[in-house]
Amino acid sequence: MVEVPLSRGVLLVPGFGSGPGYFAPTDAWLRSCGYEPAHASIGRNLGCTDELVALVERQLVAHAEATGGPVVLLGHSRGGALARLVALRRPELVRGLVMLGSPVRDVLGANRFVVGLARGLTWLSAIGLRGLLTADCLTGSCFRTNSLALAAPLPPRLPALALYSLRDRIAPWRLCLDPYAECVAVRSSHTGLRAAPDVFAALESRLANWK
Repeated sequence: MVEVPLSRGVLLVPGFGSGPGYFAPTDAWLRSCGYEPAHASIGRNLGCTDELVALVERQLVAHAEATGGPVVLLGHSRGGALARLVALRRPELVRGLVMLGSPVRDVLGANRFVVGLARGLTWLSAIGLRGLLTADCLTGSCFRTNSLALAAPLPPRLPALALYSLRDRIAPWRLCLDPYAECVAVRSSHTGLRAAPDVFAALESRLANWK
């Protein structure tokens, strides 16, 4: 067993359309390794990007205080993109960043069906349903600002890991290759990244060695 570092907090950021128990396998594995995972409370991750980033940032602050130091941000799919945006805002609170199947190079380049669902949410938002993506998140200033941030360099002392799979049918693997992260291929479906043995093997030594 690899030695667990003093700062053991991990904040898990779920993907688009997440439900109860979304990160249960990841949570169980982290706890078995001695970490203290917390789950970002962002509902089903269907809301405005700016608002969700602010929510995750507040929970990052709280988990860092609760665990006594900087924590690892670990996000799946859209959650990885949110985690990256938060890491840019608060690098002093982040010990490392993990993105699982996160198409950070072009979030609208994901599976067309999923992007179509996102566009449908903006229509529902326009007719008055709250807490959903708005058109601004896909075509307006919210989209442009966050797209630029996703392309921005990460702080040089912030270790980052982008895991991708050639079998992924939701997030095309080339879009998951963050140029400022260590990019590692794993064998998994998109949803399976939360429980894949390859993922846990890649995480074990890196989480332990990140300072």
